[in-house]
Amino acid sequence: MEKLKLHSPDFTQQNIAKLAELFPNCVTETREADGTLKQAIDFDQLRQELSTSVVEGPQERYQLNWPGKREALLTANAPIAKTLRPYREESVDFDSTQNLFIEGDNLDALKLLQETYLGKVKMIYIDPPYNTGKEFIYDDDFSEDTASYFQRSNQKDEAGQRMVANTETNGRFHSDWLSMMYPRLKLARNLLRDNGVIFISIDDNEQANLKRLCDEVFGEANFIASMIWEKGRKNDAKLVSVGHEYILIFAKSLDELRNRNVIWREEKPGAKEIWAEYLSLRNLHGSNDSLIEADLQAWFSALSKNHPSKKWSRYKRIDENGPWRDRDISWPGGGGPRYDVLHPRTGLPCKVPESGWRFEESTMKQQIKLGLVEFRDDHSQPPFRKAHIRPIPAEIAAEVDMNETEESEDEQLATQVRGTYFYKQSQVAVKFLRGLLGAKAFNNPKDHFELAKLISYVTADDSNAVVMDFFAGSASTAHAVFEANLSDGGRRHYVLVQIPEAVDVDKKDQKIAAKFCDDIDKPRNIAEISKERIRRAGQKIRQDNVGKEGIDNLDIGFRVLKIDSSNMKDVYYTPDAVQQSDLIDHVDNIREDRSAEDLLFQVLLDWGVDLTRPIAQETIAGKTVWFVDGNALAACFDADINEAFVKELAARHPLRVVFQDSGFAGDSVKINIEQIFKLISPTTEMKVL
Repeated sequence: MEKLKLHSPDFTQQNIAKLAELFPNCVTETREADGTLKQAIDFDQLRQELSTSVVEGPQERYQLNWPGKREALLTANAPIAKTLRPYREESVDFDSTQNLFIEGDNLDALKLLQETYLGKVKMIYIDPPYNTGKEFIYDDDFSEDTASYFQRSNQKDEAGQRMVANTETNGRFHSDWLSMMYPRLKLARNLLRDNGVIFISIDDNEQANLKRLCDEVFGEANFIASMIWEKGRKNDAKLVSVGHEYILIFAKSLDELRNRNVIWREEKPGAKEIWAEYLSLRNLHGSNDSLIEADLQAWFSALSKNHPSKKWSRYKRIDENGPWRDRDISWPGGGGPRYDVLHPRTGLPCKVPESGWRFEESTMKQQIKLGLVEFRDDHSQPPFRKAHIRPIPAEIAAEVDMNETEESEDEQLATQVRGTYFYKQSQVAVKFLRGLLGAKAFNNPKDHFELAKLISYVTADDSNAVVMDFFAGSASTAHAVFEANLSDGGRRHYVLVQIPEAVDVDKKDQKIAAKFCDDIDKPRNIAEISKERIRRAGQKIRQDNVGKEGIDNLDIGFRVLKIDSSNMKDVYYTPDAVQQSDLIDHVDNIREDRSAEDLLFQVLLDWGVDLTRPIAQETIAGKTVWFVDGNALAACFDADINEAFVKELAARHPLRVVFQDSGFAGDSVKINIEQIFKLISPTTEMKVL
């Protein structure tokens, strides 16, 4: 039992706790004068979080450190002047999909998404480079202050970034990998919901470093588990055949998961098939439970001895909540309550179990009322409880005190908690993807069926969850989201990011991938293969499930957005650098090669509006107006904006409206427009580009 503290609050520790929420990487351990260890703030690290330049000041402490760490943190915090440009022609169902495929460096993407997806992502899965000694590409230009970084990042990648390969011959082999991962994980944490989680695949090369890195970024207390994915033995190994990888799992806040009483469960093998057969029989026989029972028992009998559903043949009874089996209603261990439970037909008290009833009398009455107690032919024997193969509907469960009515979840339902070890042969995914693409374009794709299981496992309580993968690679995560939604009718959607890393036809391990790009008439890079995989995956799922309920509503599309330099000219960010003689050339601060839809997406980013919201284009008083999500935002980038047009637009009462700063017919018009909105639509927020 917890004791009273009997002292005033320790504000120092409270402040440390608050800082730990904001900056978990700034919490460390320090040794007191008496030798005891206690939690403390790493002030050097905190200074770096709040600084726009590299902060020096090493101090002995327990922490993960490497050359370039401070520069990596500076990189994470530094702003960029870039945007996302839409590419309708490369997208699938651009106007209706809620899925995103972002092409470009994932560090830039994570920064650009900070407003739009802040605290909205339920699950992140990434499969980053394993740092095996082969090349991986990353941005190595860390050593500069914020102003320089901001100015450089306004330029195109090929002109302003130094992209290098990290190989085993590099003296900063591990340091460079950590510097690449650190800012990305820090930014990713911001995007997770309070009950969000991240899964990271890794192998032995960096598993230990990644665990410590995540301890710092997410907080050691938020570590959930390290899963082991066994993929098969290799007989060509010299000493020991390493056939496994790891998946590290961290929560944004493990306390939040506990407070919400989050429980992850998956159906045991064979349970899904029983439910599918039940639904088929329910569709055939309607409300006739007796006919469904008879046919279900016949189905069980016809199964082979090794069929996974055979072991669940006790779930052969049927009611409105699906297949169920009987379950003991006595108090475990003895000493349970004793009271009269009247038989519904004889009207006499049923026999009380020797160890007493499982529930208190009020709960028993609830159970009987809700049809969760099955009586025998007469009162001479106790009734029994029903254990359904799937949880009863939430509206029914809410009426019952689950703490009193249930024993272990494992005993009542055909579900289980996942263990930390699972087996799936790696060649299964390789063969599947080769069949889908017609070529072995990826050497080590992740198994999308296994990822779909993980996604369903974690998002069972939110079938509309956002799933993110910013190392998209073969796009297995997108395919997995399709499969998860197909299995349970969910509406999960994904955000994938992939850098257009070039594949070279002259390199042995890239030759097939390069030829595949040539065959589909696309540029030779990984992002193009990723997008093609998603297109074909969606088509295959539709073809393989023709006639299945809900298949036509399955979202298999994606919007393609590409990272590019800002739509604004350099003068927008560095007006002091413009010479007076050049002012005429800079009257319009928009780059000449940018479309109105390009500008619209930069506005969505700046305002934090969901990038998958429906977009409509209308003509009002001769001007083109873009409407996002109905009236959530209206944008007009035409020239010669006048009062008459604005009056019509204001009458639509948009929540937000944006114009091009140089688009007004005159300065007086600009002033009058603000007054028009105040009179006609006072709740509208107005901005200009």
